[in-house]
Amino acid sequence: MRKPQYLGVEQARSQLRALLVEAMKGRSTVITRHGKSVAAIVPIDRLAASGAQRTLLAIAGSGKGLWGANSGASIRQLRGEWDR
Repeated sequence: MRKPQYLGVEQARSQLRALLVEAMKGRSTVITRHGKSVAAIVPIDRLAASGAQRTLLAIAGSGKGLWGANSGASIRQLRGEWDR
């Protein structure tokens, strides 16, 4: 996998057609604004692959006891704070 190229907003705007051709060939481009990454043009198959939902089984039970002995009462109390 090739490293993505980085382009500023104006440069990316002027080269959009070429960037789309590069994406079809498998190359990603990160668009920056004031030196910070803000968006990316990526091949569609890579985008679809990254959208797969991950399982939550690894964190099952990690919140046990977080809401106290009576979690229902704790949640009702927190919801009540919004009504004030």
